Amino acid sequence: MTKKKIVVAVTGASGSIYAKLLLDKLQQLQNQLTEVAIVMSDNAKQVWEFELDNAGHGNYPFKTYAKNDFMAPFASGSAKFDTMVVVPCSMGTMGRIASGVSDDLITRAADVILKERRRLILVARDTPLNLIHIRNMQTITEAGGIICPAIPSYYSKPKTIEELAMTVVNRVIDLIGLDNESYRWEGI
Repeated sequence: MTKKKIVVAVTGASGSIYAKLLLDKLQQLQNQLTEVAIVMSDNAKQVWEFELDNAGHGNYPFKTYAKNDFMAPFASGSAKFDTMVVVPCSMGTMGRIASGVSDDLITRAADVILKERRRLILVARDTPLNLIHIRNMQTITEAGGIICPAIPSYYSKPKTIEELAMTVVNRVIDLIGLDNESYRWEGI
C-alpha cells in the first residue's frame, strides 16, 4: 500500500467531534501515512472549544498551518498531497470551493486538489439543504470531489455519541483509502 499525504481542514460548522475523531484515528494509522497537515478556520477553533469543552485541536503530532499561510506546501500541486478532507465542511466553505474562490488556505488547497485530480472529501454537516447547497455539491462532484454528509449509520448499534460519530469517520477513512478495522455490514 502506498502511504498517503493528507490535508485535514476544519471549518466552523458544528460537528467538531468528527474532526477530533478523524485526527485521533489518523494518529492510530500513522504507519499508512507519510504526512498529515492541519488547517483550521478561526471559527473552527471556537466551535471545537465550545462543543468539545477543550482546546485539544493544538495537541496533535501533525503540522498545523495558519488559515492564510499560502506558503504551506499543499497550496501547490507540486507538494503531491493526494487527499484532502474538509471536516466538518461548512456550506460557506463548500460554496467558495464550488465557485473556485481561493481566499484562504482551505479553499486554495481544495482548488489545488481538484485541479490535480486528487481526492477531495467534504464532510458536509448542515441540514436542511437549500438549492444553492445542492448545486454546490453537484458542481464539486462533477469536478471530482466527494460529498460525504455527516450522517451516521445505526446498524453497528452505537452506544455513545463517539461511537455514533465514528460511523461517519470510518466511512471517511475508507474513502481516503486506508486500511481500517471497523464494523462492516454482513447482512441479516
